[in-house]
Amino acid sequence: MIDRPLRVALVAGETSGDRLGAGLVKAIRAREPAAEFVGVGGPAMQVAGVETWFDASELAVMGLAEVITHLPRLLRRRRQLLKRLQATKPDVFVGIDAPDFNIPVESRLHRAGMRTVHYVSPSVWAWRPGRAAKMAEAADRVLCLLPFEPRFYEDYNLDAIFVGHPLADQLPHRTDVAAARSSLGLAPERETLALLPGSRASEVERVGPVFFAAAGQVRERRPDIQFVSPAATPALGQKIAQLRDQYLPGVGFTIVDGQSQQAIAAADAVVVASGTATLEALLLKRPMVVGYRVAPATRWLLERFKLLSIDRFALPNLLSDQQLVPELMQDKLTVEGLRDQTLIQLDRGRDDPQWLRQCDAIHDLLRCNADERAAEAVLGVLR
Repeated sequence: MIDRPLRVALVAGETSGDRLGAGLVKAIRAREPAAEFVGVGGPAMQVAGVETWFDASELAVMGLAEVITHLPRLLRRRRQLLKRLQATKPDVFVGIDAPDFNIPVESRLHRAGMRTVHYVSPSVWAWRPGRAAKMAEAADRVLCLLPFEPRFYEDYNLDAIFVGHPLADQLPHRTDVAAARSSLGLAPERETLALLPGSRASEVERVGPVFFAAAGQVRERRPDIQFVSPAATPALGQKIAQLRDQYLPGVGFTIVDGQSQQAIAAADAVVVASGTATLEALLLKRPMVVGYRVAPATRWLLERFKLLSIDRFALPNLLSDQQLVPELMQDKLTVEGLRDQTLIQLDRGRDDPQWLRQCDAIHDLLRCNADERAAEAVLGVLR
């Protein structure tokens, strides 16, 4: 394939991308032990052996309006990255998620003759479908986490491969609730509600007050309930603590550092912002309510230019092609509505047989040894 050690450049955009990148690096190294890895990542990729040029958290921007706000900084980082890549001359570039940052980088490198792979298809099936055409010009191959995604690239002759989702490989079909509660210091017998208002400050600011106000009203109906909320960063932990003190003062409320999977596993039900955490809750078989709001400017752009193309947004509903879980978006995300749906999910219970069968079917669909399949797909573009 090549005479010198393989050199792979990777750019991940946030915590979930950092995890994907770390798994990919380990799987490539198992096949190419001397391979070298450089680029942009977080702590997981650094531990996996990636020489990181700046931290993935700098690219953790979501939404049209948010990207515009941070555009000068993102453009500066993109110029710096391209300069380093041109000097390093990797054999293949892998952009992991972060499409607004990575696709232009891939396009520039692809025009210069470098092999490029995009890992995690943008949500072209949901909004901004024109990105599929841009992907075809930027990447030799796109690796899809969801089984319905490859067909959206057929008209563009882009090699799109479903590799499965690493979370489905990592998580067992059943988890020990008592062990999860014990690990987080939660009372073992008390009913537990997990609140996951997002992994970005902007998300927590938009949906956090509704989540916590609704939780306060849930507690009025179920006074013995306890709460747990994971914080992706110390700064987010402070925001969550402020919301707790405002809406749920003096109650059993545990804030944990990261550990989103343990928090979900410890819960009887989950209130969660749309995103990867909804998939974690599905794979951990926990009843959930999904709530989300985009920034007002992003909402205006989406509506003004008709950029949305689906009615469902939560991953469990997209994967099941039905309303598997309640989702409350934008104006539908109200305190009363969220309270009522949360009470329904708590009453349903985590051991409902129909719920477990539906979750197991999706779990099996996504369990494909994703890290290994992704590694083969990346190495395949060099053959």
